[in-house]
Amino acid sequence: MTPLALSRRLTLVAFSVLALGLTPAARSADQMQAGAGNARAMQLAQGSPLVTSSMQMLRDRLPELKSVPLRRHITELLDHEKACVRHRAGLNADDKARILDELAAAGLVDKTEAENIQGGLMAGVFPPVGADGSACPRMPQGFFSAPGGATGGHHSEPGGLPVHEAFNDLSAIALARNYRLVYGTLGANGLPVVTRNYRAPLKSRHEAFAIDGDIVIGAPIWHDWAKTIVFQWNADGTEFTELNFGGNGQTDNNGATGNSKTGAHHILGIAEAMKRGLPPDFVTTVASAHSVPTYGSEYKVVNWLRAAAIIAQIDPYAKGYLRRDDKGAPRLSAVRKLGDIDLNAAPGTQPNTLVEYVLHNLSDADYVFTGPAAATVALVLANVAPEYGYDSTAPDYLFKFRHTALTYLSAERLHIVYSNGGLDAVRAELNKLRKLKLI
Repeated sequence: MTPLALSRRLTLVAFSVLALGLTPAARSADQMQAGAGNARAMQLAQGSPLVTSSMQMLRDRLPELKSVPLRRHITELLDHEKACVRHRAGLNADDKARILDELAAAGLVDKTEAENIQGGLMAGVFPPVGADGSACPRMPQGFFSAPGGATGGHHSEPGGLPVHEAFNDLSAIALARNYRLVYGTLGANGLPVVTRNYRAPLKSRHEAFAIDGDIVIGAPIWHDWAKTIVFQWNADGTEFTELNFGGNGQTDNNGATGNSKTGAHHILGIAEAMKRGLPPDFVTTVASAHSVPTYGSEYKVVNWLRAAAIIAQIDPYAKGYLRRDDKGAPRLSAVRKLGDIDLNAAPGTQPNTLVEYVLHNLSDADYVFTGPAAATVALVLANVAPEYGYDSTAPDYLFKFRHTALTYLSAERLHIVYSNGGLDAVRAELNKLRKLKLI
């Protein structure tokens, strides 16, 4: 995500929070302790057909993964009762302090970012998990109950995460198919043509023209997994404040002007993939969700890989996640056959880029609509709430009305319904929930 896009997203979040009547004090819970509202969010999310069908759609994709290890890892992370948070295994307080020092020494964290987080940098990089420090730390909530964004932002309701990822996964699959339809189909003379077989399947990577189906399907599910620990639920229905790091925000482009700060969930998800030993092409694809490594933005993806490697306590160069160019600067590795030519030494110096990196980045663009949708629908719901017996300034408004409405109906649906039918159309949707005695 570009700094401009991040700024717009944060503005939308702030706007939504104000619309909900929330104050900064409402979000000041101690983030060294597990979210007091996690259990309530899980209870709400598990009853929503939208959430449960999203989870089922993600699980239905898993048999399509040819890589047995990747399928096993994703299956585990979707089940909070079985999953181990590997990048947190065996860490004590001294280990965590050392990792924070390493991030700071590498210029990958800005301490001022943690000023609004109770627990500071420690809580921002190491959110609370169950059985912390053990061989198998536990997720504090289910994948199915986590939000897809910060308080007031896109998919910021219990169950927003699987809904967001279901959409992104379908987008990635469609994008990859489009590339194959237009660029990857050959006519009778062996030259490319646009095929009319619009349901053409993804091909294996063993062909010359290949888009890795495992990466296309798996990366969108993996990317936001760490929101389960970063965006825990406070008792009032707000969420933990997310730390932004992965750079100092000023000189991140190898000492030149640049800002590679991004949300902690992004870097922690990369760290988990590294800790589990997943291959560089998959891990770099996951890292490309918030920015493609093209058009001068390679340093961002590189810095996120560097930060994740410090947290995972691995050598990113030895493991093939990064390489150094002839000037000693960190660059993306030349995976597959990209190393046949030293692209980093080419005129203008080129990044080692796979099409999967770009496809994944494009598939994560759901927030472009869903952010504004969340902000608009927050105002719409606050407007009609009194008709249903709710006060948008009341302490329990989020869980009892706003979250219930969005967990079952989604801000995206309500925004489209509102744009076409106005408040009466929204009331018709909410009346379904009232009939079911959910609101």
